[in-house]
Amino acid sequence: MVKGPGLYPEIGKKARDLLYKDYQGDHKFALTTYASNGVAITSSGTKKGGLLLADVSTHLKHNNITTDVKVDTNSKVHTTITVDEAAPGVKAFFSFISPDQNSGKLELQYLHEYAGISTSLGLTAKPIVNFSGVTGNNQAAFGTDISFDTSTGNFTRCNAGVNFTTSDLIASLTLNNKGESLTASYFHMVSPMTNTAVGAELTHSFSSNENSLTIGTQHSLDPLTAVKACVDNYGKVCALIQHQWRPKSLVTISGEVDTRAIEKSAKIGLAVALKP
Repeated sequence: MVKGPGLYPEIGKKARDLLYKDYQGDHKFALTTYASNGVAITSSGTKKGGLLLADVSTHLKHNNITTDVKVDTNSKVHTTITVDEAAPGVKAFFSFISPDQNSGKLELQYLHEYAGISTSLGLTAKPIVNFSGVTGNNQAAFGTDISFDTSTGNFTRCNAGVNFTTSDLIASLTLNNKGESLTASYFHMVSPMTNTAVGAELTHSFSSNENSLTIGTQHSLDPLTAVKACVDNYGKVCALIQHQWRPKSLVTISGEVDTRAIEKSAKIGLAVALKP
């Protein structure tokens, strides 16, 4: 396994996961079973208000090739083929959605001790080209993320970021939305024994001159039960408890309260993921 700066989405990822991951206001259920030939079949359903969304997906790995196929409520078939070590240090992805003929995309990822590069190309006559690159090491890294639309000749995305990592602290700074916003975040592991950590994310919008701040924490009550909480400067408070009642089977209960509109009902989310 290559230890290096990683790919661009990993800049600030620890803080984002702490502050936003697993919080939800919907009800979700997922069940995974395994066929005799090794195919993993996952059926999931999500209730959003009065709407029920469901999908069925399969996961099959053979040697260094992994195939994922998902059929959703709208009868669309999402297919992703992943080739590990297509070349030394290179991972290749080919994805498409049926019956959308313009959804095909090819992506290549390259990981090196001092660099991480990802590039993708839409398989159309005038595709969108994405490129992201990170240079550095596992202590300090700088990267950029760019998308170019060949049909209009415009850059649709232009971001840049820097990441600093120590044994217990990760700090990052990113310039997003073509320079329209600046985000600073940090993640601090307070106690590895109890997985206790704190984190924060501050975003400044240059166009509106507004700031948004979110702070959060996590803690493991025991090896199978974890709690998280976060609050932002708009008065939104979120909390969750997640229990692993058997390996890879999780039950998550989350809640959200708007302290500036306390008369409104709190949002309660429930997620159940079952794996044999």
